[in-house]
This record gives sequence, structure tokens and C-alpha cells, in this order.
Amino acid sequence: MAFSTNGGRNRAAMSDINVTPLVDVMLVLLIIFMVTAPMMQEGVSVDLPEAKGAPVATKPETQEIVISVNAADKIFVNDSAVTEESLVDSVREKLKGQGSPDVYLRADKSVPYGSVVRIIASLKSAGISNLGMITTPQHESPLKR
Repeated sequence: MAFSTNGGRNRAAMSDINVTPLVDVMLVLLIIFMVTAPMMQEGVSVDLPEAKGAPVATKPETQEIVISVNAADKIFVNDSAVTEESLVDSVREKLKGQGSPDVYLRADKSVPYGSVVRIIASLKSAGISNLGMITTPQHESPLKR
């Protein structure tokens, strides 16, 4: 607390709060959250196969539905776990009220081909005509030619 010195007659306590340390602490917390927030995003861990191809251009206003299949053959629709039997219902529910969202399939490279084909067939029966496959870009080795 600070005291005013106006000749010693009126000694009243000043009730001003110094906000500079509070602002400093808040700015440090803001920086910490800005740095750590992208690291906290979780998703389905999938080891994607490599393939050659150009990236697909997407429109910013369209919705995306991503179906992921991990190495344990578990299916996820936009990071929500579903069974193979409920896949069609959950995709149809996501399609309600949307024009034509982009639908992509991310399958681990260790998933059997038959499982991927069954999922593609289920998606086709749900009314999805355009289905994109997500892969990692293939890097050519200088030894292979």
C-alpha cells in the first residue's frame, strides 16, 4: 500500500492495484496455450500406404467426412468409433442436411484388402458416389529407376 504525502495532514491509503504483473502472467499463459494446443489434438493413428499422385484440391465451404481404419481393423467416422454394421447409418446421419460432402477413406497399410473392399461397398450402398483414398506421398529413391 502506498501513502500520500501531502504534509502529513491527511493520511489516506491509496487503493490502486498494479495490473502490470497480472497482464504479464496472462500473456505468458496465452503463449503457453497457443504453443501446446496444436500438440493436444488427437486423432486415429493410421500408418498410411505410399502412392504417387497429385493432391486433391478441396473447396473450403464443403464438409469432409473421413472414415479411418486402424491396424486393429477398428473403424472411425471423423474420430468417432463405429462398428462395421453401423457404418452406413452413421455416414447417412452425417450426410443429412449437407449437399455433397467430400468423403475420404484412411486405411492402415496392414489392414487386409478384403476389409477395405467391404467398407467401400458399404459406403457405396450409403449413396456415396465419390470416395477419395488418403495416402502418404511416395518418395522415389535415387537407386530405383
